[in-house]
Amino acid sequence: MLDKNEFAIASELYSKGFKVAKSDRQEKFKELLEYYNNLTGFGETEPNAIMHHSLEQIGSDCENCGKPYRTPKAKLCASCGNKRIIAE
Repeated sequence: MLDKNEFAIASELYSKGFKVAKSDRQEKFKELLEYYNNLTGFGETEPNAIMHHSLEQIGSDCENCGKPYRTPKAKLCASCGNKRIIAE
């Protein structure tokens, strides 16, 4: 997962990939894939998947099982079914 600053850099590289005139998808997003792979050590090959790896897109840890809620506003834990009350 990428923090706010890392994700901002990845987003810029993702946008830049769309401006590259090459038809090969791996070449278009080469900078993004290299950045992510060097940062995480994971050999990601799908540029779109990287855009779902932002810490700001997931919720806090479930009070019951400790796994993260799927979104910051989620009221139900997908892992254990725990219902939480969110102060609005």
